[in-house]
Parts: sequence; C-alpha cells; structure tokens
Amino acid sequence: MTVRQLHLLGSPVLRQRAAPVAAVDDDVRRLVDDLFETMRAAKGVGLAANQVGVARRVAVVDVGEDDPPPLVLINPRIVHAGDVVEVAEEGCLSIPEIYGEVERPLQVTLEALDRDGRPYRLDVAGYKARAVQHEIDHLDGVLFLDHLSAVKRGLLLAKWKKSRKGQSGYLKEVTPEPAGEL
Repeated sequence: MTVRQLHLLGSPVLRQRAAPVAAVDDDVRRLVDDLFETMRAAKGVGLAANQVGVARRVAVVDVGEDDPPPLVLINPRIVHAGDVVEVAEEGCLSIPEIYGEVERPLQVTLEALDRDGRPYRLDVAGYKARAVQHEIDHLDGVLFLDHLSAVKRGLLLAKWKKSRKGQSGYLKEVTPEPAGEL
C-alpha cells in the first residue's frame, strides 16, 4: 500500500468526471488499498480516486462505524435518496481548512461494486450517507463548494486563495504519523 499525494483545489482532475471501471483487477484493488492508506494518513473519512489524480470511479468511506464496515465504492451510484434533508458542516481533504454548511439527504440507497467486483446494494444514513454522497460528487467532478450559495462560495474561495498565498502547485504530500512507542 502506498500513501499518495493529494490533489488540491485548482487541480483539473478534481473537476473531471471519472471514467467507469470496466473490470475490477489487481490495479483497481491496489488503488482501493492506496485510497484507504492515504485517507487514514490524512485523517479523512472518505477519499475518491480523482483526489489522488486518478480519474476512475473508485472511492472509499470509513467514518469509524462498524456496521456497515468501511465501504469500497467502485462505480457507485445513488439509486434512492430519502426525503428528509440535513444541513451539516463539510470539509474536504482537497480543500484543507475550508468548511461549509451543505444540505444533503439524510438517507440514501447506493449500488456499487466491492473490492472483489461483486455488486451490492446498501442503505446508509446519517454521517455515513453524507460521506458517500460527498465522495460520489467527487467522482462526478463536483466539490462541496458547489452546493453553497454564490456568496458563501465566493467567501470561502477568497479564504482559500489567501491561505495558499506564496504556494504554487496543486499537490500535497501526505505524511502518516509515526507509530507510537509501546
């Protein structure tokens, strides 16, 4: 497993619609493993392949709940969204230190392939549903900022630009914390 570089806001791959995975093979499984490794090293709860520069419909979600366990989302799609919506704060590993209030359905039903290419259907709710929707948005080239009002988005983009002053490029190294001493 490899911890990969994160692509930051401004990187063209973040606005690209990811291509479907034709077949789940060793390369796709390695990408899944790298996504989990990178997400955990960056202390995130989800990560889409475009965020590591790969425009393929692969994402992972782990919000720390055991039921269901961490999710592998290959070619995911939401087939049903509940009527009840919730507004909650979201952030993104590709836009560090920027947060906004996003409205999303509280419950969704998704269909995807697992790490072995087996199709599954799953109902998720609450924080896990929010994370799944956020990652599927990434695969469609949509960022959480796109769900905000033009005024709020403008304010957050100005804050982002200010925080990036003097920095160039759209890649960020992710360095895992060393294991603690026993």
